[in-house]
Amino acid sequence: MTSADAGSNPNSNPQPQTLRDRYFQTIEQIVTRILTGKQVISKEYIYQILVEQIELGTSEIFEGCLSEQVQGIEREIASQPDEVKQAKLKHKLNALAWIQTSLGTLQDERQAVALVDATIDRVVSAEPSERLNILLQALDPNQERKLDRAQIQLIIKSLQSVANVRLEPADFEQLRQLSLGLDRGLKTLPALEPHLVSWVYESGQQIGFGGATENGPWSLWAKQISQPLIQALFQTIGRQQSISDLTADRASGDEGEWTELAIVLQSIQTALVTWFDGQMYDRAWGQRMAFSTLISFAAIWSELANGMGRAISINSTHRDAIAKACFQVTLQVLRTAAQRPNFPLYGGIFAAFSGETLRDTLSYFDLPLKQVAGTQEKGRLLTILGYSQQALGQNERAIALHREALAIANQAGDRPCEIANLNHLSRIAIGQKDYPQAISFSQRALILARQTGDKLGEANALTNVGYSEVLSAHSLDIMDEDVYEQNISYLDRGLKLAETLDDKQSLALGYHSLGLAYLTIGQAERAIEYLQLGTKAAQAVGDLYLQGLNLTYLAEAHHTLNKPKTAVFYSCLAMYQLHQIGAKEWRQSASLATVLEGQLGTQEFQEILTQYRPNLLPAIGVDGYDYLPQLLAKYRTDGGL
Repeated sequence: MTSADAGSNPNSNPQPQTLRDRYFQTIEQIVTRILTGKQVISKEYIYQILVEQIELGTSEIFEGCLSEQVQGIEREIASQPDEVKQAKLKHKLNALAWIQTSLGTLQDERQAVALVDATIDRVVSAEPSERLNILLQALDPNQERKLDRAQIQLIIKSLQSVANVRLEPADFEQLRQLSLGLDRGLKTLPALEPHLVSWVYESGQQIGFGGATENGPWSLWAKQISQPLIQALFQTIGRQQSISDLTADRASGDEGEWTELAIVLQSIQTALVTWFDGQMYDRAWGQRMAFSTLISFAAIWSELANGMGRAISINSTHRDAIAKACFQVTLQVLRTAAQRPNFPLYGGIFAAFSGETLRDTLSYFDLPLKQVAGTQEKGRLLTILGYSQQALGQNERAIALHREALAIANQAGDRPCEIANLNHLSRIAIGQKDYPQAISFSQRALILARQTGDKLGEANALTNVGYSEVLSAHSLDIMDEDVYEQNISYLDRGLKLAETLDDKQSLALGYHSLGLAYLTIGQAERAIEYLQLGTKAAQAVGDLYLQGLNLTYLAEAHHTLNKPKTAVFYSCLAMYQLHQIGAKEWRQSASLATVLEGQLGTQEFQEILTQYRPNLLPAIGVDGYDYLPQLLAKYRTDGGL
């Protein structure tokens, strides 16, 4: 029997109403109520109707029906010449828009509830040793749908209610700990939030592992916290002491402490990154500081994992579970850093670190990155580790990291990262006086940069080609000025491209390289001109390493020109700043300062330092100035080793 036959047979049963039919009917009823105006219709009222009428898991069907209605009305409006009828159709279209808004709210809420339910199911059904790890996975900000505070509140309630139903006592206690920790974390935030960025205005201090201070952000935040472990952690970071040792000695097996800590640290991290990213007057500085903040927080979690692994007072099951969870959060934060725009492939993470803290911070990531697959994010993070290890004088380690990053970037098709690592390998080869290798790496980078349109990579490659060619010619005692002019032209082109791109990091490297090239060929006056520009550019991007190198070669240039006073000033300033970041080149500056002291005599050398004291204090402070004689003594005693 055909459908037509069925419709004409008075004895046939009526067809049951489909879900689509019912949803079309609901839409029509709501539109009619809005247009008749017999009662006040609000979006909240429409929302309640949708809650009652749309079955769980079928909102997409309703959305499809609504879309068909909207498209139908839009076609009618387009083809309707009568303005009065057109106006009525537009009123109907507006009514449908109200429904769309309420539907979006309903879908968001149901998806949020579904996400919470799925999280609870995963946590409860997991092995006890995996529950903390799974819960912290759910808090991962890298997820497409991040949990907000309202959803975390739902998780707290759900965990508490589930814990009261058909669970063994140990499971009940674990879920209770997890929920209480989340709850305490959320309740801590209102007291902490007013102080998250206030310290920036009050003290001008930096985030990360800068100098130990009782007036820094961590000490300020510790005063707002009553939970003993978190308070002790913040005080430890503020004093620049070992997080790992604190964790090994003080941590307990209460997993609620760690869910609480996760909420608090993630909130601080998010607030700082958001604030730094919002600095409209100096966006480049803000982006560098946001990135450095993420690196700092990843280091904190990595050291927490390390300390937890050594907490022998806790039974091995709890110890391993908590260490694994901390390790996972380390990777989450590193992934957040790696996915940021304007990733610092050529430097710029040094601004938030001082002393030996850069070396300590980077050392925390060896184990996490070894256990991560060769993704694009890993390649970029290895690039940072590579050029940072180079700054610390660990050239063999830097080469291994850059080669691994190069292979990963090549496989992942991340050409800017691939080009950056070729450029970094070229710079290391220059430092090792392996000029043929340096030229090879820089030429490969230049070709690939031009093929892919990577202007930043091209600017750095031009600089490396020119610099390595100049040094290579000089090492072979080539005297032809045309050779040097041709090679310096590469440096000039790289510098101009960096200026066009307004990339201050590449600009700083370009000035530095030109300065060294002119110093190499005996043109000290021109070298000073570019090295001074390089110092200012490096200072602008917070690259303490490059700034220190420029100061070192400024000292050598002034020494070449027989200007001992300025040579003393620059050599001592460079020596202190490079020593502060743990760079091996501090010994080069200390060597020159020692030579100058021998030539001038100790008394005159000290008189020059006194004369330049007003110039040194703004850069290194009173403590730094007073430490200069000790640094020179350290160099004389053991060669700075």
